[in-house]
Amino acid sequence: MHVGLVAQRDNGRAADLAADLRDHLHEADASVAVDATTADTLGIDGTSIDAFDVCDLVVSIGGDGTFLYAARGADGTPVLGVNLGEVGFLNAVGPEEAVEAVLDEVAAFRSDSLTVREAPRLAARGDGWTAPPATNEVVVQGPIRGPGGGVDVDLRIDGARYAEGRADGVLIATPTGSSAYNLSESGPLVHPGVDGLVINEMCAREGMPPLVVGTDSDIAVDITGSDRAVVVGDGRVLHELDPPAEVRVGLADSPMRVAGPATDFFQALDKLD
Repeated sequence: MHVGLVAQRDNGRAADLAADLRDHLHEADASVAVDATTADTLGIDGTSIDAFDVCDLVVSIGGDGTFLYAARGADGTPVLGVNLGEVGFLNAVGPEEAVEAVLDEVAAFRSDSLTVREAPRLAARGDGWTAPPATNEVVVQGPIRGPGGGVDVDLRIDGARYAEGRADGVLIATPTGSSAYNLSESGPLVHPGVDGLVINEMCAREGMPPLVVGTDSDIAVDITGSDRAVVVGDGRVLHELDPPAEVRVGLADSPMRVAGPATDFFQALDKLD
């Protein structure tokens, strides 16, 4: 079995736990890859995060941001999240339980009984391009937000216009991402068991309220004015747009796959207080 370890950047505690897990995995006759940044901290050879899709299991050590980073490299490989602080929405394992939890997943993999939960990811597409999948949200926005920023948008759902006008941008979130950027933009929380996507205009001049639609909906965001725009996925700029331009957002071909114990959604809400 091949296991990848990804520790939160500039976090000595995360790097130390990665080193401990690496030792235990070697004792369990598992091969181990460590992301390049963590490996540099530990003084060992590292692996590019983009190569983690060849692993059988990836372990993220840190917070939800580290989990998203690990999931990008895993690209469908199951990810187990170890949270060094509070229980997060994506990380159900505490540091004291990390070794036991990871070794349990190794044993489950070897006995062909590994349990994996799937969560939808989003893909943004345009004329001749497709952006990498995003786990939390895709945002179509102006290069800057606030005064002097924004774009003119025409937002259509299944071909019918839902909103039109000037806004900082349009955010489309998965249930997983509803508690992240979407929530800070006054969007609704969506239980992970709900099969839907949130569409949320950001600081629209004359906007419509956030809308939850089915995951099979055809979501189209047209940039209609003269202002340039960018497509951002999980906080990373994925594509730049010269108007007029259309961005279509829908489910990615492959979901995110989560290993380990399930997170208690309502317990995780406590960290929002």
